[in-house]
Amino acid sequence: MDNFSRQETGLELQEQLARLKRGGLRRELEEQSRVTASGSVTAAWLIEVVSCEQYNVYNVRQVSIVGPGLEPVTLGGSNGLAYNLAELFTEAGTLSAGTLAVMWRVGDENVFYVQP
Repeated sequence: MDNFSRQETGLELQEQLARLKRGGLRRELEEQSRVTASGSVTAAWLIEVVSCEQYNVYNVRQVSIVGPGLEPVTLGGSNGLAYNLAELFTEAGTLSAGTLAVMWRVGDENVFYVQP
């Protein structure tokens, strides 16, 4: 191993230790969701609308496409909240349960865009 590789590995270890000091794995995951490099793509999930929580905020669950001709299957056991940006923030949401969408994480919020 040359000096450059050793130095690079040492810097990586120092960075990991600094992240752990700042709050452990949870903080590291939060940090990763906020930091993107140029050319990177924001993570996206396939979701299904479960119900309308209030206004344009919906209870959603993550689903996975199994294959052609098969209904998507639910992943995990818990639902989350997401904003539908296609609807006004001041009016009741109108999407039906079972509506599929692609959800993105933007800052601290989950968002999707489906026109009713």
